[in-house]
Amino acid sequence: MNAPDRAPLIVVTGATGNIGRCLVDRLLANGAAVRALTRDPARAALPVGAETVRADLTDAKDLAPLLAGADALFLNLAAGGGQAVTALVDAAVAAGVRRIVLNSSMAVTDTAADDSNHIARMHAEVERTVRDSGLEWTFVRGSNYSTNTLAWAPSIRASGVVREAHPGAQGTPVHEADLADVAAVALLDRSGAHLGQAYRVTGPEVLTVAQQVAEIGRATGRQTQVEQISEEAAAEAMAGPHLPMEAARELVRLFGTMVHAPSFPVSDAVERVTGRPGRTYAQWARDHVADFS
Repeated sequence: MNAPDRAPLIVVTGATGNIGRCLVDRLLANGAAVRALTRDPARAALPVGAETVRADLTDAKDLAPLLAGADALFLNLAAGGGQAVTALVDAAVAAGVRRIVLNSSMAVTDTAADDSNHIARMHAEVERTVRDSGLEWTFVRGSNYSTNTLAWAPSIRASGVVREAHPGAQGTPVHEADLADVAAVALLDRSGAHLGQAYRVTGPEVLTVAQQVAEIGRATGRQTQVEQISEEAAAEAMAGPHLPMEAARELVRLFGTMVHAPSFPVSDAVERVTGRPGRTYAQWARDHVADFS
């Protein structure tokens, strides 16, 4: 990807997010130079080895300095939304960046069904933008993120009770560190083995919502349980500035279909790409005990 006599420079968007923090650590540990983009460098608390740069991608006027000299770019839709990603991809092409690794979603199926799902539609549009750029690319399509269950933290801390519409919904929760590890391999690869690949990345097991809540209880040493609520109440709790109510209803209905089978079967992508098995949800819960205690 670059001359062997210098470390590759990787630009990381969403550097202070769950995946971004892990990725910055992995890249630095593997000898890469990292330019970490964040809205607030003073509060970023990233490793001193990273070049931490202020960047609000939703309001950036000149993206060229963010990408100057970079070999590769890690793109996270959460860092700025679709329009910001499109502008950043255009700037990457102009800056001579050679490779993009996109944090995408397993909801993308590369079929007409992508147009009927809010999450799939958003990510599929970004994937098309990256493909059309002409740059080298790899997509890391994650399944349901274990970090999504941090939304349960306030209620678990307060009462030990999680309120969900579908306690029996099955998922394949994936640790953010596994997503970062896969992305790091793709960003640093010199063989070309990962170019043009769309990796479907899951955790190593199928667990219901109730089983995940129980794992948090075991990790924290306190009693936890799930209380079933209506789909409408669940959607109201989920909706917010970044998730319209109708999209929240769509997601809750989707979770309902997972009671009989997970939407995403277990994938061996973590082991194939990194050479080691994916981390379990039990490990994730132990890693995040402080968030629930």
